[in-house]
Amino acid sequence: MKPEDFTLFSGGVKGAEAEFGANAERLGMEEVHFTFEGHKIVRKRGVRFLTQDELKHGDVSLAYVSKLMNRKYSDGPLFRKILQSIWHMANHAGEVFVVGHILEDKTVKGGTGWSAELAKLFNKPLYVFDQDQEQWFKWNNQSWKKTTPKIHNKNFAGTGTRFLNTAGKQAIADLFDHSFSK
Repeated sequence: MKPEDFTLFSGGVKGAEAEFGANAERLGMEEVHFTFEGHKIVRKRGVRFLTQDELKHGDVSLAYVSKLMNRKYSDGPLFRKILQSIWHMANHAGEVFVVGHILEDKTVKGGTGWSAELAKLFNKPLYVFDQDQEQWFKWNNQSWKKTTPKIHNKNFAGTGTRFLNTAGKQAIADLFDHSFSK
């Protein structure tokens, strides 16, 4: 399969999402960055503004998210819209790649963790590059196992921390290169 047959679903925010987008563009892939009016993004290629009705499809109880993630989240309207847009990203993807930090409770740190939890809930292949451990992991429905992933599904999500470090940036580039090397 050729890279141009693949579509990245992301959010276009600075950090990991911008890096996923830059690598998708480098290889000639389509990009779809779900966002909403008033949200600050850095990727301009493939931007898809969600309507209020579309955002509602991804609505979820913040009490449920807080309980599932073992932490308290803001109940502000901006954060709710971010969670709703993440739902679209995970819903459209056949597999999910995240750059961040895996916590002791097996969740992923921050808002990024919601994309990982959605992948688990939707029973989609989930890969997380832990920037502290400098290692990719795959979720096997019970625990994280070290792996070297490849992009297999033509529709995949790439998301993660806004605070991308050098190892995270390299991991994203290596993922694309390893997946589509000739």
